[in-house]
Amino acid sequence: MISSASQAVGATTYPGRGIIVGKSADGKRAVMAYFIMGRSVNSRNRVFVEQPGGIRTEAFDPSKMQDPSLIIYSPVRTIDNKIIVTNGDQTDTIHDAIGEGGGFADALMTRTFEPDAPNFTPRVSAMATFADGDFSLDMAILRAGDAAGSFCHRVFWAFEKVEAGKGYFLHTYLSDGSPIPSFTGDPETVSLGDGSAFEIADALWAGLNEDNRVSLWVCTRDLDSGRTDTAIVNKF
Repeated sequence: MISSASQAVGATTYPGRGIIVGKSADGKRAVMAYFIMGRSVNSRNRVFVEQPGGIRTEAFDPSKMQDPSLIIYSPVRTIDNKIIVTNGDQTDTIHDAIGEGGGFADALMTRTFEPDAPNFTPRVSAMATFADGDFSLDMAILRAGDAAGSFCHRVFWAFEKVEAGKGYFLHTYLSDGSPIPSFTGDPETVSLGDGSAFEIADALWAGLNEDNRVSLWVCTRDLDSGRTDTAIVNKF
């Protein structure tokens, strides 16, 4: 039996940073979600804020900001008929490559996992491309090939069509740990209902571990009209 999206995000206390992309049960809307979690003060000291064409992370308390290099970025950007969602500044890499006539996979071939030994946090990315009342989906993970981070495994998935009521969930970590084990395998298939962006956000937020959840973004896009509705939940 396929787990609901809210059950899937709560299956472990620390899935890290996660992306869900799918289609509402009635088949009328695309559903996209991104969340961040944190264990350190630096990771938890963040909020999502809207910006033109997407969102960015900001420090909730600038006086507590330590190293912004891996935690301040634009998780969501749009270009042409595409919405890009990632867990780092590879959002910009993909966005700029598309703008120059390149592609999702080619852009990510220039990137690797995060340099945060010993965890070597994977970079997870997704891009929905909208056309003719539907959308296709590209997803990818860039993760360390060994415990020393001496090489990178780049894994890509291309979904030509997403079925109504289903979504794909890709996250950085399998569970909590020290070091934290990277996600392996294919994106998890989850079930989606017909709720609004706010209702989906409420359910996902409730599913995430209360101690570790930091911020959540949910967007729905009507496949006929292109209208988008967005919900953001911040712990702080």
